[in-house]
Amino acid sequence: SGASLTNLPASGKAKNLIINGAMTVAQRGTSSTTNGFGTVDRFQCLAGNVDEAPTQAQVDVAAGTSPYTNGFRKALKITNGNQTGGAGADDYILVRTTLEAQDLAKSGWNYTSSSSNITLSFWIKSSVAQNFYGHIRAVDGTSQNYPFETGSLSADTWTKVTKTIPGNSNLQFDNNASAGMEVNFAAFFGTNYTSGISVNQWIAYAAANLTPDQTSTWYTTNDATLEITGVQLEVGDSATDFELLTFAENLRKCQRYLFRLGNNSPYPLTLVNGLASSSTNVKTMIPYPQEMRGTPTFTYNSITIDDDVASYASNRISGMNSTVGGTDRGQINFDVTGTSGGRFCRIQVTTAGGYIQGDAEL
Repeated sequence: SGASLTNLPASGKAKNLIINGAMTVAQRGTSSTTNGFGTVDRFQCLAGNVDEAPTQAQVDVAAGTSPYTNGFRKALKITNGNQTGGAGADDYILVRTTLEAQDLAKSGWNYTSSSSNITLSFWIKSSVAQNFYGHIRAVDGTSQNYPFETGSLSADTWTKVTKTIPGNSNLQFDNNASAGMEVNFAAFFGTNYTSGISVNQWIAYAAANLTPDQTSTWYTTNDATLEITGVQLEVGDSATDFELLTFAENLRKCQRYLFRLGNNSPYPLTLVNGLASSSTNVKTMIPYPQEMRGTPTFTYNSITIDDDVASYASNRISGMNSTVGGTDRGQINFDVTGTSGGRFCRIQVTTAGGYIQGDAEL
């Protein structure tokens, strides 16, 4: 079993604590060498001390494979670069998703009891046959760490991995919107992050003690690939069918952490309306499609103002001089040229891919 077309379990609560585990939403784009969030929403690719930056991409799941049969159509794929310097002690490549503390605190998991479990399950495929490690970090209080392994993977073969994780008296999850837990999938950790620790047990978190020592085969193979999909974390003793949500529901959940206005729109297109408070300033109210986790940081790309006097194609926005707002709406004050106080303005995209973005990621 692997998937079930259901939005909510019978209890009325979301079953999967992981958001976008089927990798369907990618507001930032479908391929990137960015270190951090670059493609699939809620999952970031982190790399350090590498000779060539890995590429992260949202890719199609091939027809006829087990994940495809179970309803999955997208995966997050990491392509290793050419690590000519070999496997250094400080080198690492990993995929991470981070959960809010309050979602764990109110999940129904009795997380301080060793007889109460959560279950992590996921599909994984590597171009190189080997065992991979990961670790779960509980962030609040005295941070705790839970290493796990995939077991030996056959090359270019999807494998479903399931890990049942008990509670522990040292775990703490505060009832707030800050980071409560990280789920980390390691493509490679150098020896400065690993040791001889055992898997499948909680220990005090230490940056030099994340997982057992790791083989470097994948890391030192040029353009090796690692794909993940179907990531689910649920309260209970065993993995159940994956909670396949509609694209719209996945997008709504992702927009609590990031939204883009106009990212896939034609141009010229009005994103928001504004009012020129002077010849050099335009104030615009930014609607959020979803209540956000926190006050977002705004960025933009390829936009300008149109006030029915000058063409939208002129690059008339030179920066943001201030932003204000909360978790439900915000305001950007743009530095502009060529308008006059009191004039109604439209903020428009000037090229394909233009956007205004609000980011409240963990």
